[in-house]
Amino acid sequence: MRRLLVIGNWKLNGNKNTITNLIVRLVMACASVSKCSVAVAPPVMYLDLVMRYLTNSNILMCAQDVDIHISGAFTGDVSAAMLQDLNTRYVLIGHSERRIHHKENDAYIAKKFFILKKIGLIPILCIGENKREYDAGHTQSVCLNQIKSVIKLLGVEAFKDSVIAYEPIWAIGSGMSASPESVQIVHKLIRNYIANYNVSIANKIVIQYGGSVTPENVTQFLNQKDIDGVLVGSASLNADSFSMIVRAAENHDKSHSYLNDK
Repeated sequence: MRRLLVIGNWKLNGNKNTITNLIVRLVMACASVSKCSVAVAPPVMYLDLVMRYLTNSNILMCAQDVDIHISGAFTGDVSAAMLQDLNTRYVLIGHSERRIHHKENDAYIAKKFFILKKIGLIPILCIGENKREYDAGHTQSVCLNQIKSVIKLLGVEAFKDSVIAYEPIWAIGSGMSASPESVQIVHKLIRNYIANYNVSIANKIVIQYGGSVTPENVTQFLNQKDIDGVLVGSASLNADSFSMIVRAAENHDKSHSYLNDK
């Protein structure tokens, strides 16, 4: 069984004042949350600031990216060990914006997956197709190829205590989300593919949906059997909107139990 996971990805937004106000409000709003897991992913500049407010709260820390090296002459990069030092729990890797703007390919992202597992952090592997691939009917092959790169390097066991986030690129920040039914088809495909290697891992892995998630549509996604939570972009920058999404997950009647949260 799986526990619903809601993560707010703040991307390259905010300043010290706005982020402080946001996290203070979210900590208060999530004080009674116990049935779902919640995390936020602030810009790396503000990880330490946010963590000060998350101490003894119900919200966990998520980083937006990580380097493949632990230490060394890699100016501007952030290591998994550094993130662990700040009590980070989750780390996004393979987000479409990293793939597009930083030219990260599947093999490179698999190396990030490896380093996170080595350090003991929980990778959130973001996968998804662009509009051209979607229109051509290549959604399934694109998503499975992005998963295969990790299995090829590390084996399917790497997906134990890990997360996959399906984010159709054409839906991210567009205000146009994929239909819950179509997302369910992709999520089921992902779970079945992993089950071909290991049924236990497939049954336990959390698979989130991301792409223009709002308080108005989140319940429709959570109603789908294989959607185990949401990765929220724009709506997570508004305390009221994100709190409503968290509350929807908290009140949802899925009976989930996610092993990683203690």
